Amino acid sequence: MWQYITPVLTLILGLAGGFALGVWYLKNQMTNMQMDEKQIQQIARSMGMNLNQKQMNQLSRKMQTQPKSGAGKKKK
Repeated sequence: MWQYITPVLTLILGLAGGFALGVWYLKNQMTNMQMDEKQIQQIARSMGMNLNQKQMNQLSRKMQTQPKSGAGKKKK
C-alpha cells in the first residue's frame, strides 16, 4: 500500500513546492521590472486602450512610487 501512497504524496508535494517557488520568482521579477514608455504604450494597446501623454506620465509616476515590498497588498 505504501508503494502507491509515497509516489502520489511526493508528486503532490513537488507540485505544490514548484508552484510556490514559481509564484515567488514571478513576483520577484515583476517588482524589479523597469518599463519605458514604449512598452507601457504597447501593453495598453494590447488591452484596447490608447494613452495620451498625460496618462503616460501619470502611469509612469505611479509605477515609480509604488513600494517594492508588498506590492498589491492592502492594509485594513
